[in-house]
Amino acid sequence: MLAVLGALANVHRLRIIASLQSAGRNYVSQLARDVGLSRPLLHLHLQKLQDAGLVRSQLELSDDSKALQYFEVTEFLYELSPLTITDSVKSLTVKNKNPGDLV
Repeated sequence: MLAVLGALANVHRLRIIASLQSAGRNYVSQLARDVGLSRPLLHLHLQKLQDAGLVRSQLELSDDSKALQYFEVTEFLYELSPLTITDSVKSLTVKNKNPGDLV
């Protein structure tokens, strides 16, 4: 749950999910143009989303033998309530040096 909340706590990642949901699966270069991000920055955000299980990727070869990495949104539905937050807090670990930073 915390990885999902962390992944969704960024406007760029929300825009990526919205773009993939409305336009369907897309390859990195086109998605970067659609959301207005550089490919390296898009990769960073896609990795965060993929680690949280919100998107998945598949590598495919184009007709001219170029490798294209396609991404698509996974189906997800999370319940956010005081109880789910309480359960998630039990698994918190501090990995950063800043006292308020989690996971």
